[in-house]
Amino acid sequence: MTRFTATRALTTLARRVRRAPAAALGALALCAALAPAGAAETFPARPIRLIVPFAPGGSVDIAARLITEAWGRQLGQPVVADNRAGASGNIGMDQAAKARPDGYTLAINNVALAVNPSLFARLPFDTERDLMSVGTMGTSQHVLVVTNSLPAKDVKQLIALAKSEPGKLSFGSAGTGSTLHMAAELFKSESGANILHVPYKGGGPAMLDTIAGQVQISFPVLSAAQQQVQAGKLRALAVTGPKRSPLMPGVPTVAEAGLPNYTFETWFIVSAPAGTPKDVIATLNRTLNQALSTPEMKARLLKEGFEPLTMSPAQADAMLHKETLRWAAQIKQAGITPE
Repeated sequence: MTRFTATRALTTLARRVRRAPAAALGALALCAALAPAGAAETFPARPIRLIVPFAPGGSVDIAARLITEAWGRQLGQPVVADNRAGASGNIGMDQAAKARPDGYTLAINNVALAVNPSLFARLPFDTERDLMSVGTMGTSQHVLVVTNSLPAKDVKQLIALAKSEPGKLSFGSAGTGSTLHMAAELFKSESGANILHVPYKGGGPAMLDTIAGQVQISFPVLSAAQQQVQAGKLRALAVTGPKRSPLMPGVPTVAEAGLPNYTFETWFIVSAPAGTPKDVIATLNRTLNQALSTPEMKARLLKEGFEPLTMSPAQADAMLHKETLRWAAQIKQAGITPE
C-alpha cells in the first residue's frame, strides 16, 4: 500500500465515524454514565483491614487474631489485623471512623468503646454517629486475684479487710478506663470497700506487681492469669462473670462469693465506618457469625478463655448503647474525672 492509498483510507474511515448516527452514540454515552463504577466488583474483592486499637498481646489483640483466619475463610479474602494503639484505643477507632465506608476497613474493640465517651472530655469521633456495628465476637471473664501475702482467703474476707483499713489496700489496672479498672470500680461500688487504684501501662505490669505484692489486688482477664494461678503465684478468689469458668471450675463467681448483683465480662465488638452499605454490613455479619459457629473456632476460643457471642448489627448497636449508658453512670458514681 502506497502512502497516498493509506492516507485516503484513513480519511474515509474518519468520515464514516463522523457520520455515525447521533442516537447510537448517545445511547453508548448513556450506558457508560449509568454503569456503576464498581459494577464488576462483588464484595469483598480484596483483603479487609481490621484495626486493633491496642498494643499486641492484650485481650483485644488476642481476640482479633483468633478470628481473622476463620473469618477470612468465610469471606474468601484475608482479614488482616493492624495494631494502631494509643489513647486508650481512641487513635485506632478514630482511624476506623474516618475510613472510607466500603467495608474494607473495620475495627475491633471491647468495653473501652462504651467507657471512653464518659472517660474523655473530648473525643475526635462520636461513637454512635461515626461508627456502626458489624457484630460481636465473644466475651471474656476476668478473675479477682490477690497477692499470696494477703491474709484474705475469700471475697468476704477481702471486703472485711478493706473496710477495716480504708484506702490501705490497692488494686492494679491496665490504666484508667481499662477493663481491669472498670471491673475493680464495679467491685468497689457493690462492696462499699475503699481500695486505692494504681494504674499501669498494661495488664502485664499490673499482674507482675500483684505477684510481687506492690499492689494487693488485680482483675486480669482470666486467660492471662490462669498460668500464674496454677503456678501458685497468685490466689484466685472469684471470677467476674455470671457463671463459673471451665478454665477455673473450682473458683466461684463474685456473685456466689458474696456480691449477688456483681457481674462483669469483657465483650468484643466489630465496627465499621458509618455509611457502610447495608448489604456489605450484612455480608460481614453473616460471615463473622459463621466463623464463630464452627466447632473448631468454639474450641479455640474456650481454650483462650473466650466464649463466642454472635449478634446482628442491630443487636450489637443496642448493646453498645446500653453499655455506654451503664458505664457513664458508673464513672460518675466513682468520681472518675474525664481526661
